[in-house]
Amino acid sequence: MRQLLDVRQRRGVRGAQYAWANAARLERAVWDAGIEYRHHPELAPTTELRELQYRVDAREGVGKRSRVVLAPEYRERYIREILDHADLDAIVKDMPRDGLSALMCVERDPGACHRSLIAERMAAEHGLDVIHLYP
Repeated sequence: MRQLLDVRQRRGVRGAQYAWANAARLERAVWDAGIEYRHHPELAPTTELRELQYRVDAREGVGKRSRVVLAPEYRERYIREILDHADLDAIVKDMPRDGLSALMCVERDPGACHRSLIAERMAAEHGLDVIHLYP
């Protein structure tokens, strides 16, 4: 069994280039492909955190699609405000033991996204192997 863990907020994403990541369209496509879909909105960054990152990007002249790392304050606050309160034990326990799971996000570079923080924590605390997929 393969499983897709969606950690995005269920809202519009960044334009036509990301139409594939529309929540309803993505969920339907993965189900049609025989992939179990799990949405974990408790792991999505808050609007306030996203706006913090956007302000840092603007100050540093980094476009949304060219960011390669998260701002240190974003990393620290995401971990403290969201990740430290998430029940990753339950999520990992629910993952298929005889298959693969994937964290879903629309950022191109893992280091530019909160999913890298989730993956780091899952690897450190649960011994999961993490492989980042690139386009």
